Amino acid sequence: MSIPTPVARRFSIGKYEIVATPIPYSTHMLRYTVYFGGRRLGALASEPTESDCRFLEDPPPVPALKVFTVLYRPGRPKKGAAPRAAFDPAPAPREEIPAGIMLPKGMDER
Repeated sequence: MSIPTPVARRFSIGKYEIVATPIPYSTHMLRYTVYFGGRRLGALASEPTESDCRFLEDPPPVPALKVFTVLYRPGRPKKGAAPRAAFDPAPAPREEIPAGIMLPKGMDER
């Protein structure tokens, strides 16, 4: 006894004609081929919606690829170079802090 495969079917969504044919060596999957005006637009593995068909008919423009450039790549420091300065965040401005709020003292935790 063999496993039953789905039969091919033909239907339309809006102005697009869809032909669903079984995918070879698959028991339940269908290939949905989209046609518009007798011209094949593309094929999908899932049942397409009208917006999918519109996307196949007129895809959005794709921007040009940017060349990959490395802007900043720190390497090994030169011999005799001064050590890098530690990053100290700027202190909070005192005039913007409301009166009566206790500020914690800076601790050296690492």
